[in-house]
Amino acid sequence: MNRPPLPARVTIVEVGPRDGLQNEAVRLAVADRVEYIEALGRAGLPVIEAAAFVSPRWVPQMADAGDVVRAVTRRPGVRYPVLVPNLRGLTLALEAGVDEIAVFAAASETFSRRNINAAIDESLERYSAVIAEAARRGVRARAYLSTSFGCPYEGDVPVARVVELTARLLALGAFEVSISDTIGVAHPGQVWDVLGALSRRVPLDALALHFHDTRGTALANVLAGLEAGIRVFDASAGGLGGCPYAPGAAGNLATEDLVYLLDGLRIDTGVDLGALVAASRLMERKLGRSLPSRYLQAANVSTGPG
Repeated sequence: MNRPPLPARVTIVEVGPRDGLQNEAVRLAVADRVEYIEALGRAGLPVIEAAAFVSPRWVPQMADAGDVVRAVTRRPGVRYPVLVPNLRGLTLALEAGVDEIAVFAAASETFSRRNINAAIDESLERYSAVIAEAARRGVRARAYLSTSFGCPYEGDVPVARVVELTARLLALGAFEVSISDTIGVAHPGQVWDVLGALSRRVPLDALALHFHDTRGTALANVLAGLEAGIRVFDASAGGLGGCPYAPGAAGNLATEDLVYLLDGLRIDTGVDLGALVAASRLMERKLGRSLPSRYLQAANVSTGPG
């Protein structure tokens, strides 16, 4: 049986050290976070979102972001972006020596106000200044567009709004927009609909997908995205994550589960699955609990926790 054409290679953006840890009750020391990032680097992940330069008052898990970034031993060819919410965050990130940032917009007004205390238009005005200043300093910017498939407060999000905001973020200078299923409501049919609409307005190679597995559809959504032409996917080692402003949101798509799927499809990622499992087991020990990745759970049953 012939299968749809799939890419030969996919880029995984590892978000565990930022998106994964930001919702954990345990606040890890700088050394622990650095050890985690370096373990992910040894696994061959090409992009590792290292930290967020946000107020520790609101996200204490991301405190000391500058110390984390400065302490990481950077591997050649690996990107280490950080999240910044405003010009102050950008200044701190630049002082730490970053060369790539990410900004975080939303496709629903209520979520935008709850998450970053700003309306959508206000947030884009803020990010316009951030991206422009980053570019002036030789630092490129990625963007997330959260609640692209549904909002915990408003329900359905119009596809036309997702398309419009994606186009605006790219016009501001973001090199890539990660279309994000913040609460894990997306299903493959919806992925096709959203990407179909986006493809008529923006190039697909400027898009990534970011799924949560709240309803168990994350991998099915990845396959739909692959068939639609997406080549970049976000994931979190062990399935760490959630969102403090999205009630009920389960963890991110687990990187192990994603790599296992892509390996089975003979799609190259450059990621060593065994070394990735070792990085997630490291986090299990530091957090004192099991992580939800199905592949990791199966590996732990067969070999015992590392």
